[in-house]
Amino acid sequence: MAFLFYFDDMEFVIINGTILEKSKAGLSPDDHSYRYGDGLFETMRISNGNILLEEYHFERLFSGLETLKFRSPAHFSKQKISEQVNGLCKKNSVEGSARVRLSVSRGSGGLYDCDNDFSYLIESWPLDQKGINENGLIIDIFPDARKSIDVFSNLKSANYLPYVMAAIWANGNKLNDALILNQHGRICDSTIANIFWVKDNKIFTPPLNEGCVAGVMRKKVLALATHNPDFLISESILTEDILLHADEVFLTNAITGIRWVKECRGKVYKNTISSKIFAKLG
Repeated sequence: MAFLFYFDDMEFVIINGTILEKSKAGLSPDDHSYRYGDGLFETMRISNGNILLEEYHFERLFSGLETLKFRSPAHFSKQKISEQVNGLCKKNSVEGSARVRLSVSRGSGGLYDCDNDFSYLIESWPLDQKGINENGLIIDIFPDARKSIDVFSNLKSANYLPYVMAAIWANGNKLNDALILNQHGRICDSTIANIFWVKDNKIFTPPLNEGCVAGVMRKKVLALATHNPDFLISESILTEDILLHADEVFLTNAITGIRWVKECRGKVYKNTISSKIFAKLG
């Protein structure tokens, strides 16, 4: 007996290169992404038919596929995926501004008898274009998980359980986001973003070897230091004590860009430099 999982919040999706009505989009119950969290995903922002930070997204995607030993078909190329993303956004009438999720799975089968088929899904949603958030975020540190540091830590993996539980915890505590600890008890990132902090006009973010996801907007912000000597940005470990003594804190991801944090555990932050970085990134 087959079970179908329907996508009710859009008109069309793409499965393995074919545009389908949402009601006809299904997932096999023995798909590896569903059964084992064995897959990758990219969440991309579309503006006027362009994938923002496109090179960074595809660099991360194909590097992740290689790390997970996926056998991607020849037609799964940057050019083909870009065309399909734009085609889907046009079909769903969201090409002006959209959020797109590309999910990749190894296919169907058990743990040892997977046929290593390659399957992918593209979804799109309308997205409002906004500036930096007017109301600062309220965040805290999720206490119940420790993210391991290994070769898979930086991937946008379908195995997302620590982040899911942290998001549930954040909602239950009326927070805007929650920070994730690594195996050493240090902060690596948040449920949906990388974290930066400012101290004495210097900007810092945890290095990738602390276990954070290799965010594309994180990479873009770090590149600012190369071209803008006014921004002094470096990588450093982040502890709770460092966080609570920072002057500013902001979160970054590909969809929302930069969001400044107003408060964490009673500590109130400014948003002077985060606003300047937002303006510089456009």
